[in-house]
Amino acid sequence: MKKVLFYSVFLMFFQIGRAQEKFVVYFDNNKYDLNKVEQAKFDKWIAANKTSKILSITGSTDEVGSNGFNDTLSQKRVNTIYALVNGKLKIRKDFKSISLGEKGATSANKAENRKAIIHYLFEKDLAREEEILGITPKVVQEEEIIPIEEERMHFPEGATLQDKIELSTKGTLIRLNNINFHINTFAVMANSKPSISELVRVLDKYPKIKIEIQGHICCVDKDVKNLSLDRAKQIKRILVYEGINERRIKVRGFGVSKPKFPISEKTEFEAAQNRRVEIMILDK
Repeated sequence: MKKVLFYSVFLMFFQIGRAQEKFVVYFDNNKYDLNKVEQAKFDKWIAANKTSKILSITGSTDEVGSNGFNDTLSQKRVNTIYALVNGKLKIRKDFKSISLGEKGATSANKAENRKAIIHYLFEKDLAREEEILGITPKVVQEEEIIPIEEERMHFPEGATLQDKIELSTKGTLIRLNNINFHINTFAVMANSKPSISELVRVLDKYPKIKIEIQGHICCVDKDVKNLSLDRAKQIKRILVYEGINERRIKVRGFGVSKPKFPISEKTEFEAAQNRRVEIMILDK
């Protein structure tokens, strides 16, 4: 074990972790083995804490002797306790050994400074271990996927949805043709059923595929009602109802931020191109 591990971190943990428990054993002058009385006390503690988890072991000395001698002695005291608990109790691997030497001498009574302190958690508190220690979970950044417009894929003329998905790579955008909604709502029109059924069939055939459903609207300056997202969510609801695992599907609404043609559209064709639902391949 390394000498003097994470002293400042220990102090932070000690201040934050109010649910931590503390057990102290004392050593005779210049000794790093427990005497009979302290050994008996330690054995009794071990027997009562077989399901507890050790967070840290801190050794300290009195102020008699050189700094180097005291640093070494306090580390030996930590090593003694570690050897006694190793294999008997759970120990938090990243935070277990702190040697303070005479820096841990906080009492006017020298005998009270010749000690080792075990900070630990009861089994009932282990589910809250990270919270008690004030550790913020690491946020896993999702991989940024660069969209590939369908036009850039140059799919063969007459390619079906299955053909396009088979030829696609991560990030490929594929328009779902003939997906229509009642005006100003996210209610799917009946003539959309064949396209949705085809998507269900392909997703069912390729269970590893994950997609993001992307909604777009047309003909307005701003998606005030967030209609594009609601439409994407509605398609997801249908897919989930048809048996597709919801964890395979993300949704996103772009409003009018990614039009194929400038708004306001000049023709119904341009409006229809802007008013669309696409899927992006997230994984295959």
